[in-house]
Amino acid sequence: MSKAEQRAQMTTGAGFIAALDQSGGSTPKALALYGVEASDYGSDEEMFGEIQKMRARIILADDFTSAKVIGAILFERTLGEEIEGRKVADYLWSVKGIVPFLKIDKGLEAEANGVQLMKPIPGLAETLGKADNVFGTKERSVIHEANAEGIAAVVAQQFDVAREVLAAGMVPIIEPEVNIHSATKAEAEDILKAEILKNLDQLDEGQEVMLKLTLPSVDGLYDTVADHARVLRVVALSGGYSTQEACALLARNGKMIASFSRALTEGLSKQQSDADFGAALGGNITKIFQASV
Repeated sequence: MSKAEQRAQMTTGAGFIAALDQSGGSTPKALALYGVEASDYGSDEEMFGEIQKMRARIILADDFTSAKVIGAILFERTLGEEIEGRKVADYLWSVKGIVPFLKIDKGLEAEANGVQLMKPIPGLAETLGKADNVFGTKERSVIHEANAEGIAAVVAQQFDVAREVLAAGMVPIIEPEVNIHSATKAEAEDILKAEILKNLDQLDEGQEVMLKLTLPSVDGLYDTVADHARVLRVVALSGGYSTQEACALLARNGKMIASFSRALTEGLSKQQSDADFGAALGGNITKIFQASV
């Protein structure tokens, strides 16, 4: 695996990053949308088995290649799984040419000051040390309102974790999501942008991060972030928008590419034939790709 090749793909590659990192909290909802009900599995083990089958089906699909998908974010448990006899991260890069990332956050704290910080991440150094073939990480917090103190705390925590990831030789995707239903979304985004730029300026030369941000209320808001010397790429989350809405908003933000989860899997079902599944997924991939480029 060449880090230089992966970095080049992340910096200038045409396409988007697939978010396949549904974790314990988001898995039941993702499975229900996929046509797997809670009554279909009897334990966490079986639940994770079902989501792994769904992920493998997506990764094995004909349209899921580096021609349109340049990266994919995985849940930690997925690193131990295999596709066609190879570890998932190795399969993604070696067979599909898609750069693997690892979701490292352990979920969110209760809301305070209008935000949800990340819970502590025990054993992070060990996790990063074992993440073979993985280029970078992703860590998510959530901003619910335009509270300057809360937003500053979110960004400071994100950059603290990012420094640990950088020290391990990996590239962090910093994700301070702004809730799309926030009554003060636009104001929160202005505060967030200022905090991000301030923290980027404090990184050392040669340290590079990526950012995963909610599609902004003001088109092009994050262009200056994307142009910053310490930023490899700015990607957008779909945040609850439909595939169509998310793609329409993304197309108006030329310096962002997609990193969609739910919008990528919209309309997919376990019950579909492989041909119908492939066609539905291929349609989503093409829409998201076109909005990204």
